Amino acid sequence: MDPWWNPAVESQAQDRIHRIGQFKPIRSTRFVIKDTVEERILQLQEKKQLVFDGTVGDSPEAMSKLTEADLKFLFQN
Repeated sequence: MDPWWNPAVESQAQDRIHRIGQFKPIRSTRFVIKDTVEERILQLQEKKQLVFDGTVGDSPEAMSKLTEADLKFLFQN
């Protein structure tokens, strides 16, 4: 599947694989080629997830891991 800008949308797509009635083991593999748009999107997703975890989620240490440069990175795109 193609990467999404929003990590929640991608997570929802993966969760659909684990639908009710699915009893077989599931494996989701993500292939990302270095120095591509997909790699940049993945980095953006990771930063967005840290911000979410630090503000809405249950991970108070997530915001402490973000630097000023990280926050600028989030808002420039």
